[in-house]
Amino acid sequence: MKLPPLNGIRILCLAEQYPGPYATMLLADLGAEVVIVERPQGGDPARAFPSFHGALNRNKRAITLDLKTDEGKSRLERLIANADVFMEGYRPGTITRLGFGPQAVRNAHPSLIYVSISGYGQDGPQRDRPAHDLSYQTMAGLLFNLAAGSGHQPPSEVAVGDLSSGLFAALGIVTALFARTRSGEGTYIDVSMTDGLVSLMSVFLAGALNGTEIADIGAEPAYALFTCGDGKRLSLSIAHEDWFWRSLCGMLDLPQHGDLARAERVVRAAELRADIATMLASQPRSHWAAALEQAGIPWGPVNSLGEVIAEPQFSERGLFVTAEEDTAPGARYVRQPLLFDGRAFPIRRGVPALGEANAEYP
Repeated sequence: MKLPPLNGIRILCLAEQYPGPYATMLLADLGAEVVIVERPQGGDPARAFPSFHGALNRNKRAITLDLKTDEGKSRLERLIANADVFMEGYRPGTITRLGFGPQAVRNAHPSLIYVSISGYGQDGPQRDRPAHDLSYQTMAGLLFNLAAGSGHQPPSEVAVGDLSSGLFAALGIVTALFARTRSGEGTYIDVSMTDGLVSLMSVFLAGALNGTEIADIGAEPAYALFTCGDGKRLSLSIAHEDWFWRSLCGMLDLPQHGDLARAERVVRAAELRADIATMLASQPRSHWAAALEQAGIPWGPVNSLGEVIAEPQFSERGLFVTAEEDTAPGARYVRQPLLFDGRAFPIRRGVPALGEANAEYP
């Protein structure tokens, strides 16, 4: 594959902040021409956080439009007529009030792929409820142990709802583009951040839906974080495998636990986890890293952000790159993770300034 797979596809994006920019960044990295449309005064609110905005908006072109004016609306109409994909991230109904709802736009452009990203989707009793990622996570059950009063996990620093909806949007777009090659018709894609999170919870919700046991791998005593003797932390991720459990017990000199079956390990999880923690606290992480590697036990360091950047695995995979053309020379980016025939397509350009491509998209 010499050219990026989405070369020649134009995406017009009115979605701001996180889900839409993440989705279109992935597609831009794969060759799509992404034009982000921002308000003239200030643009995407995420521009107030340059590192955040920059991480999501390389490889794109930026223009400004005032959709409250006739001129801005006329210009948007011309841009839509030349686009393959149109994405918006307003609250449900807002884009329709501006005159660019999915029915009107797709009636005028039947081959267009129209994408809406919102918190709860375009219908349902909560469609107008304001929220951010934490509320989407709690509603979708990601913190279900806290609802029962039995868990203590803090909410993730990673905006799982925003990012997963971006992934679902990107998947929907490439699926619709493929379908269009057969039918010539576009489609309307309704992406709900909360629906995406409910999908991620499938293996847990299957038990609740069908009255069967929940597949909770986290109930295992050796599926947890532990602190080593030097204060550094590591994760063990023995999900259900007896052979890994036996190897761990042998390595930690806990032979009395080695023959315990999974059911008994789960019942005695607190006690067993305490025994593991005591042993791991006796030596620095470097000692346990070598021992765990030699024993072939699933584990990982709890890395700081600086340690992630220095991680040899990621360097070998070439995950941190610079753009071929950049307004900030030397700026580094996290490349999209897909390899095609062992090749990652380069980042062509860095982050666009507000409205810098206005003359190119009249």
